[in-house]
Amino acid sequence: MAGAGRARKNAPPREEVLAAAMDMIAERGLEKLTMAALGRAVGMSSGHLLYYFHSKDELLLQTLEWSEGRLGVERGRLLTRAAPARERLDAYVDLYVPDGHRDPHWTLWLEVWNRSQNADEQGRERQAAIEGAWHRDLVALLAEGVSRGEFRPVEPGRSVDPDRLAARLRALLDGFSIHVAIGLRGTDRGQILGHVREFLDESLGRPGHADI
Repeated sequence: MAGAGRARKNAPPREEVLAAAMDMIAERGLEKLTMAALGRAVGMSSGHLLYYFHSKDELLLQTLEWSEGRLGVERGRLLTRAAPARERLDAYVDLYVPDGHRDPHWTLWLEVWNRSQNADEQGRERQAAIEGAWHRDLVALLAEGVSRGEFRPVEPGRSVDPDRLAARLRALLDGFSIHVAIGLRGTDRGQILGHVREFLDESLGRPGHADI
């Protein structure tokens, strides 16, 4: 018991373990991320990792939450800068879409989604919290663009509903992002961004200039 206590006391910080897990996914792929391999990378036994995380499902979810936290900081920086709403919306889309085939964050996200079929209620709530953060930020940005007159409905007599448009846009982004992440033949990041720009132009009009 004393030896186990010393091992826990000398264990690397949680963030170091999660960063190492993400690095392994980026360098070797998710299939190479095992408790034993991760333990070797951070100087812990697989048993000690299980003591902290209880299961590989929990390790993956915590790694995703850690990665999403970093993305959230970057997203906040992009969305609060002094720029037209459409420019910030394009930055949001750029941050959302994977960098390419086997993007580590999206590789992890897809795996957690797949495992969520057997997740408990708490796990589902944690995943919903991640989704909710992206959705709330997008709704707020769209509402700001509408209030400032930057985003107007293309069809006369209609109005822009930020929440409804955000739900549709994120569904579009998710579908296209999966294509990019899995390397679906005939799709690439540039094409996807072009499709999304066209959808936004059709929904909100082409980008203009507004006083800021």
